[in-house]
Amino acid sequence: MPEKPIEAVLKEHTTSLMALPGVVGTAQGLCDGKPCIKVFVVKKAPELLDQIPNVLEGYTVEVQETGVIRALD
Repeated sequence: MPEKPIEAVLKEHTTSLMALPGVVGTAQGLCDGKPCIKVFVVKKAPELLDQIPNVLEGYTVEVQETGVIRALD
């Protein structure tokens, strides 16, 4: 059972996750009805997936391939 709120865990780890080449975003979400951390990547490459943990401070981490994310005009 996680000791910290998911918002605090996400805030603490977003900078390091975003520093990984290919990571384009993070968010909190639901995985199987439970709070989880979502990591959005351009492409699910094995070398990138090896750098992203499966669990952060008790919360499941789900990696989703989104492609490049750009701001709209």
